[in-house]
Amino acid sequence: MDGRHFAELTAFMAIHETRSFRDAAARLGVTASALSRTLRRLEDRLGLRLINRTTRSVSSTEAGLLLYAKLAPAVSSVEAAVEDAIALRTDLMGTVKLNLPRLAAELIMMPRLSKFRALYPGVRIDMVIDDALTDIVAKGFDAGIRIGERLAQDMIAVRLTKPYRIAVVGSPAYFLDRPQPETPYDLTAHDCINYRWSTNGQIYRWPFTDSDSALEVAVDGSLVLNDTGFIREAALAGLGLACLPEAIVEPHFENGELVRVLDDWCAPFPGFYLYHPSRHQTPAGLKALISFLQTEER
Repeated sequence: MDGRHFAELTAFMAIHETRSFRDAAARLGVTASALSRTLRRLEDRLGLRLINRTTRSVSSTEAGLLLYAKLAPAVSSVEAAVEDAIALRTDLMGTVKLNLPRLAAELIMMPRLSKFRALYPGVRIDMVIDDALTDIVAKGFDAGIRIGERLAQDMIAVRLTKPYRIAVVGSPAYFLDRPQPETPYDLTAHDCINYRWSTNGQIYRWPFTDSDSALEVAVDGSLVLNDTGFIREAALAGLGLACLPEAIVEPHFENGELVRVLDDWCAPFPGFYLYHPSRHQTPAGLKALISFLQTEER
């Protein structure tokens, strides 16, 4: 398809959407008579009438309705591809306001900020660390990062990581005078470090699987925190058992600072997603960040 044919299709779509030759011509920056001639060339080329027009109304024929239904998604994809290409320019400017939990900041953003800044020096990243389920639209954020199972249903979601696994860990010092738990039910005899959700004040239940069935256990202990980083530090200090994503404690397995238990009971859970309100006119800086993070994950 050459450029003239694409122009004809664009003219037809504008007439269909506005139901007016005058309004469609104004949108495209041409005269109404020129637009009419363009449509006539398209109809002659296809051998079909696409638009019914009278002195008082403009409407699409059955063939026109079918053609528009096929064209609209394709043109939208082309426009999105062009916008994505523009977002990869290195001279982008602006600020991306991002809301995310500490865990996502530690695992996803902080290790990659240096490289992103080198690629896009004009894009400023404004991060707010927040474990609550904040309404990013109401608070003026461009996007948020959350675990997949906690995303709002009306958001555009982009996967950033593979699924994670939970790890139950304790320090060697903690196990000096305690046996290691063999099942989640043995946790009743252990001092467990609890996590409290900032949003509703509830205590996080530790998730396990038993023969493919889900199991959530309410544990007890002498310490309650609302920050995963502090929970990890408390476990390293021998203050109790912790239930954390393995990605943030795995280095401590290798150097012997933490001991993993109940490994066979720990199943994967959804990884992190970046979410934002709409695909329409997404800020170029945010598009660049999304593309960068997806490329880094691959």
